[in-house]
Amino acid sequence: MLAYRNFLLRFDAAFLLIASTGGMTVDIAGSFLARGPEALLLNGVPGAAIGFIEAHGLAFILGVMLWRAGSSLHVVGAAVHLLLGTANLLFWQFFILTGTLAAGYMTAGLHGFFVLAHLAAFNAVRWEVAAR
Repeated sequence: MLAYRNFLLRFDAAFLLIASTGGMTVDIAGSFLARGPEALLLNGVPGAAIGFIEAHGLAFILGVMLWRAGSSLHVVGAAVHLLLGTANLLFWQFFILTGTLAAGYMTAGLHGFFVLAHLAAFNAVRWEVAAR
């Protein structure tokens, strides 16, 4: 089970690092260069992207943390993906307006997967500790 938990933390970290880097790239292109899918929303109002850039930057930092994490951070992983997945669903209109529905389906689905996987891994850690 330890190998699975370590794999889960690394797989999750890789997802967060890759997705946040892509998101940050699209945020910067849309807000400062008026290019890409976010240009329609951010053209002429680059300050509107501050929340996008902060969110993707924090997701990147959490990816770095999970890459180096121990089993105690499965709860953090679940909480991170619960927040990010819920935000994706609450603001689903963003994916529709920017023509990025495929990215929305992929990221929302992976956020849901990681919530369940981290909760299962955390529960396994609790059972291992109780068995000792």
